[in-house]
Amino acid sequence: MAGLKYMSGFGNEFANEDPRCPGSLPEGQNNPQVCPYGLYAEQLSGSAFTCPRSTNKRSWLYRILPSVRHKPFTPMSCGDLTENWNEVEPDPNQLRWKPFIIPKSSENKVDFISGLHTVCGAGDSKSRNGIAIHMYTCNTSMTDKCFQNADGDFLIVPQQGEILITTEFGKMMVEPNEICVIQQGMRFSVDVFGETRGYILEVFGAHFELPDLGPIGANGLANPRDFQTPVAWYEDRTVATGYTVVNKYQGKLFSCQQDFSPFNVVAWHGNYTPYKYNLENFMAINCVAFDHADPSIFTVLTAKSTRPAELFRCVLYELAGDPQHTCAQDLCLLLCHHS
Repeated sequence: MAGLKYMSGFGNEFANEDPRCPGSLPEGQNNPQVCPYGLYAEQLSGSAFTCPRSTNKRSWLYRILPSVRHKPFTPMSCGDLTENWNEVEPDPNQLRWKPFIIPKSSENKVDFISGLHTVCGAGDSKSRNGIAIHMYTCNTSMTDKCFQNADGDFLIVPQQGEILITTEFGKMMVEPNEICVIQQGMRFSVDVFGETRGYILEVFGAHFELPDLGPIGANGLANPRDFQTPVAWYEDRTVATGYTVVNKYQGKLFSCQQDFSPFNVVAWHGNYTPYKYNLENFMAINCVAFDHADPSIFTVLTAKSTRPAELFRCVLYELAGDPQHTCAQDLCLLLCHHS
């Protein structure tokens, strides 16, 4: 979308305010007794308060109304979303799946939430360890509805159709060949512009980070400057018919109602944010003279497991020059255990 602006960097300490409310970001204080414009200060934590500084993740949000001003959550249908890996018998054979069919909007209107389908996974959100891989197929934008994942981080990879993601931090347009990460606890809504499909990698208990480069040196692979974080944007909108907040908690879905848009954050600062990355900016490292490098050389982001000697690496690359490959081959999610 023309006009959307972003801030550059990965894991930076950002500070931003909507230009419609100059001075809305408090100076020298995180939680003053009276915030500018009568805003409410809230801290969104992505780690324990006492984490080492290098791993401490949090952002301060200054919003028109508190995020807790909603009716109680009630259970709702999970559809094809699950983290119960015992629902099917284990199968050691090599498996592939055909492209998920995108429903026609003339037959059935499906938004991002109702179009989620779990493919596979390991571990669970309760133990705060593991991953899940989902597909999304949708044809309709989320209207007066947002999603919040209390279980882990979503790495979203559009395969067909661009998506406009509105978050509490601002807006991001994410197109095929781009990825975005919506971290745990962040509310977001997805607008689509036709039949849309993509992948989601969900990680429990860890956050994505850039891999160490080792002998590659200071530069290469995904460079921090190429990651983009949205700038502050808010809407002060009352929804008399009710705004729905859907929360994913311990593998189940819950919903609640409130009478205002949750995207009412006028200003924010911190290092716990959503972000996106264009894979065209990836600096590939490869051996073309002799032998073949391991596919981990294409790592964009990595999420460390509970054992320091092991890593879950998310390797993304496009299969080029093969017109016969299915959409299931557009993305390679490689889990490498290094001991």
